[in-house]
Amino acid sequence: MKKLIFATVIILGIGAIACKEETLRPNPSGGNTVPSGTVGTGTNTGTTSGSSGSTTTTTTATDYSSIVQKAFSGYGAASVSSVTVDGDYVVIKCTGVPDHKSPYFKNSTWESSMYVADTRSTFKQAPGSYVAAFNYTFRIPKAPKESSSKKSLGTATIGIALNGVPLFNQYAAGNTAISVGTGEYVSFDLYGGHPAPSLDYHYHIEPNFITTAKGSDALIGYLLDGFPVYGSKENGKTVTSSSLDAYHGHTAVTKEYPNGIYHYHTTADAPFINGNGFFGTAGTWTK
Repeated sequence: MKKLIFATVIILGIGAIACKEETLRPNPSGGNTVPSGTVGTGTNTGTTSGSSGSTTTTTTATDYSSIVQKAFSGYGAASVSSVTVDGDYVVIKCTGVPDHKSPYFKNSTWESSMYVADTRSTFKQAPGSYVAAFNYTFRIPKAPKESSSKKSLGTATIGIALNGVPLFNQYAAGNTAISVGTGEYVSFDLYGGHPAPSLDYHYHIEPNFITTAKGSDALIGYLLDGFPVYGSKENGKTVTSSSLDAYHGHTAVTKEYPNGIYHYHTTADAPFINGNGFFGTAGTWTK
């Protein structure tokens, strides 16, 4: 009888230790690891099947609204008029006017103070385009989480940079993929942006005015699904599209999110900011 009790205790002890183990998922860029199945401090919903049946885990999304507000207020762009919380969303209001000089300020309201010639031999300014102000409202989830049904990108606007300028997808007019050094790409100014025919200035690629000032590994903005976008470096290494998933992101620890979070990266190669769609559920934008 004593031998049976002792054996039972040993088995239960081993089981308790085993239950505490976590599988660590490696960071593709060679940085820190985070527990598998987590986004920030939340846990993805899922059903695990085995010989003993199914186990359902519970989704717990974390409210990151204070981090988002701090990111925009810390950057301090004049074009961002307010960053507030409304229910489940962080609401960003801005004009879309960049905080850096550009040849596209020619013939605009701000020409005298913000115009600069772009003398690069590869630059071809889009004719008739200049910077104009709009009344943008972005509504992004304050507690982003992975969507069980990934959606493709919408038309043009997919997010917002910290300086209040919209982030666009990787397609030019006519839904043609943008390629480095050709087509629409050569009309991007020295800071990576240009106006659309409707005069709304935007970035299809890394807004290098922000990363030059803050660092190539800096937080540069958010996509509509509420997940952050970082520059082209992480832990001192250059990130490429091949080191990211189909949506152009991965989960890892960042300065603003020390518990880890899914996030996107800009890369020098296509698709530049986002891949095949949003990792989470997109909010909305209007102008």
